[in-house]
Amino acid sequence: MTDTTSGQQDPIKVMVVDDHPMWRDAVARDLAESGFDVVATAGDGDQAVRRAKAATPDVLVLDLNLPAKPGVQVCKELVAHNPALRVLVLSASGEHADVLEAVKSGATGYLLKSASTEELLDAVRRTAVGDPVFTPGLAGLVLGEYRRLASEPAPAAQDADQPGAPQLTERETEVLRLVAKGLSYKQIAERLVISHRTVQNHVQNTLGKLQLHNRVELVRYAIERGLDDE
Repeated sequence: MTDTTSGQQDPIKVMVVDDHPMWRDAVARDLAESGFDVVATAGDGDQAVRRAKAATPDVLVLDLNLPAKPGVQVCKELVAHNPALRVLVLSASGEHADVLEAVKSGATGYLLKSASTEELLDAVRRTAVGDPVFTPGLAGLVLGEYRRLASEPAPAAQDADQPGAPQLTERETEVLRLVAKGLSYKQIAERLVISHRTVQNHVQNTLGKLQLHNRVELVRYAIERGLDDE
């Protein structure tokens, strides 16, 4: 997978899920005309899960309000099935509860439907490489939720302080600290003078070592250990 703006092969594969046919078709058309490979669309939750498993998109552009199965459940099932999948929620709702529920279910980003076409295209590109993308005003809310979660009991994951537990490398710890501070993968790459892909690899390796499943759990782990304050 490569960025469609780079002129290289392998365009980003995208699937669009929305129960309004005109909106779904318009989004799919805009993405296709901009060089993305729209591999599937779906109009309800059950259909979305089936088609996504078959089409294996890189990015799922997902509405939350779906018949048959809600969007958060679709997100949860598909991310569990394929942890490499990136989910960008595209919703009419800016309610904080909806945003937080989407993030907890594994969504990488959350964009309101009031966004412009250019904002959507940029959001899909950034989501594809693992950057958290949120409509302005929502990013602070999500980071605040990360901090709140850090004050609650953690899920059963390997604790790096326990004897015999997987140990992170110095660079993995450095990347984890910057993720916990809310930096995007691009910003981390620039700060550490490494490639975007290298940042992604460090994050994936860290997730595997700590037996965590997504960025939400990773940030929670880091905040619990005070890495965001260092």
